[in-house]
Amino acid sequence: MKSLLITMLFGFSAMAAEVDLKKSSFNWKGTKVSGEHVGTIDLKSANLKMDDGKIKSGEFVIDINSVDVTDLEGKWKKKLEDHLKSDDFFSADKYPTAKLKINKADDQHVYGDLTIRDKSHSVKIPYTKSGKTYSGTLTFDRTKFDMKYNSGNFFKNLGDKMIHDEVNVGFKIVLK
Repeated sequence: MKSLLITMLFGFSAMAAEVDLKKSSFNWKGTKVSGEHVGTIDLKSANLKMDDGKIKSGEFVIDINSVDVTDLEGKWKKKLEDHLKSDDFFSADKYPTAKLKINKADDQHVYGDLTIRDKSHSVKIPYTKSGKTYSGTLTFDRTKFDMKYNSGNFFKNLGDKMIHDEVNVGFKIVLK
């Protein structure tokens, strides 16, 4: 009975924080020699464990099929969205979600594992906190996740068709 009381008092100090999926946002930017494209992508689910107002761990699931290109319209918008969902990039049919698992955090960074196309790599993500909002930018190398389409590190003589390997995802996570 004594150990149950100790567990109840001290073992549950990390509490779940509910993420507001509608107010939270992810904005991506991919660049190439001749310009850039930008858009949004939706959270499918999210959870954070907090202790005394500080992030301890968490998991974010991204819906790859929600990728939206916001700098194009009409047939070019649809063409790029379909291409990003194709096997050249995210393979949305085979891998409909991506995940970010947070293993630990300090006052300026979260540390975790990003999984895309069933490949996981460690990430260190800077963030700032304002009230119940956490914001920052996740930068990842798409080629580490087998997205090598028009990468200058894998294909030569691409000229202005070369797409840079780094992808930036600005985020705003809002807690309820």
